[in-house]
Amino acid sequence: MQLQQLQYFVAVAETRHFTRAAEVVHVAQPSLSQQIKALERELGADLFLRARGNIALTDAGEALLPLARRILADADTARHEVLELVQLRRGRVRLGATPSLCTGLLPDVLRAFHDRYPGIRLLIEEGGSHDLVRELARGGLDLALVVLPLPTASPSLTTVELLREDLVVVSSPESPRPGGGRRAVRVADLEGERLVMFRHGYDLRELTVAACRSAGFEPDFAVEGGEMDAVLGFVRAGLGMAVVPRMVAARSGRGLRVTPLARPGLHRTIALAHRSDVAPPRAARELQRMLLER
Repeated sequence: MQLQQLQYFVAVAETRHFTRAAEVVHVAQPSLSQQIKALERELGADLFLRARGNIALTDAGEALLPLARRILADADTARHEVLELVQLRRGRVRLGATPSLCTGLLPDVLRAFHDRYPGIRLLIEEGGSHDLVRELARGGLDLALVVLPLPTASPSLTTVELLREDLVVVSSPESPRPGGGRRAVRVADLEGERLVMFRHGYDLRELTVAACRSAGFEPDFAVEGGEMDAVLGFVRAGLGMAVVPRMVAARSGRGLRVTPLARPGLHRTIALAHRSDVAPPRAARELQRMLLER
């Protein structure tokens, strides 16, 4: 008795038609009929009552049908479980993240994941939350680290809050201290300061500009349009100061002065997102677990 024969038998039992059953299982109808006859010979009983235009199950067929369905389901479960194990030995995880998270949060987590699962390729795509949400929706990513709230509500995505991170002001040690040298500065103290600003579409740009406008002024840009590494480099060179995540400042502190923002300060909420209608692959779920437990 072969699994393929049971699959063909179940297809005929459900469609009550040999030709339609052959279409369902993508096989020629004569081949399907031959396999059903071979199964009947193996079992020593007819499984179908064959009359012109009418296919019905015999008593033997009725007895076999629930067992065949269970066997096929168990076989599918076995394949799935083995595939899940294999996926942790080889395969890939497609992870999207904002550039600041690639600099601050991800290196340690990805190193731990790679040490545990060296056969898994990690494909990282940097981008703003808007671009990452679009890539998730079209199936281009398994997981994405995004900034909440999302640019547009997306019921097709599931998000789990990961962390709430403080933002700080970074400046060159050779430049005057922001806020007149106070240990912590307010957003209002940035009025009149020259800022190094991220490109359009960058979550940190939108957050910083909105905070400045809430404090009653338009920010003054010394230079704008860069990614995270470029912004930090321009700040080190003394072109201006920037508002960046605390984790990024901690990792990139050499050549930078870090000044906290006075309460209530500025914060951002990071979430892990994936599609609601498709379960991430096993390897992606394992990376998700490691990120949530970090």
